[in-house]
Amino acid sequence: MTYSLQLYTLRTAIGEDLPGTIKRVAGLGYTAVEPYNFVATAEELAEALAANGLTAPSGHAPLLSADQDEIFEAARTLGIGTVIDPHVERSHWTSAADIKATAEALNAAAKKGAGYGITVGYHNHEFELEERIDGVSGLEVLAGHLDPEVVLEVDTYWAAVGGEDPVELLRRLGDRVRFVHIKDGPLTKNNKEQVAVGSGRMRVWDVLDAVPGLEAAVVELDDFDGDVFTAVADSLTYLNEGKK
Repeated sequence: MTYSLQLYTLRTAIGEDLPGTIKRVAGLGYTAVEPYNFVATAEELAEALAANGLTAPSGHAPLLSADQDEIFEAARTLGIGTVIDPHVERSHWTSAADIKATAEALNAAAKKGAGYGITVGYHNHEFELEERIDGVSGLEVLAGHLDPEVVLEVDTYWAAVGGEDPVELLRRLGDRVRFVHIKDGPLTKNNKEQVAVGSGRMRVWDVLDAVPGLEAAVVELDDFDGDVFTAVADSLTYLNEGKK
């Protein structure tokens, strides 16, 4: 399995020095990254990835609120095989009809993406699990309406914050899940309290064992109260050392 890094984690550094940041990520031992909002920087980022031997199996982009053709063209430039919509507002998760509409929009995006040779997916936060339709989480209602070609990237930390056992959730969703976000912390909504993978309350290895066919496990910190490069490095070290 590939361990990747969500580049949003290093957004401040990337804004200051994109090539230098990508070189530093490679120097830490990462072989893959997950770009975000990559249309504007596609050419520069593609050059930096190639120069440092990094791949981008997946990437985040607002497929349901931006120009999909532009996104898919940029994804091809970067070699991204799966484009994942990272956020649909909480207000769209409170009714079965709204969730079905989101699924239909993702299905349509997937059909367009297929023309570019690109798969489409969706990434959750906590509210898709907190919102319930007849006792079923909004994320699972969504999954029930998605075409088989649409995949999920489960953010396992936000799933836990949303009240789900992420291991059981992953098992229920099955091979629909092709990517996961791996992050750690005290399971609160305070991003600043997130920590390096392996230093918090998440059952990291149980989570990874629950989805044996993952394309990539993506390390992410939404924020960090300290040197984020140290947290990024410590996360990869923990994962590479393997299950204790």
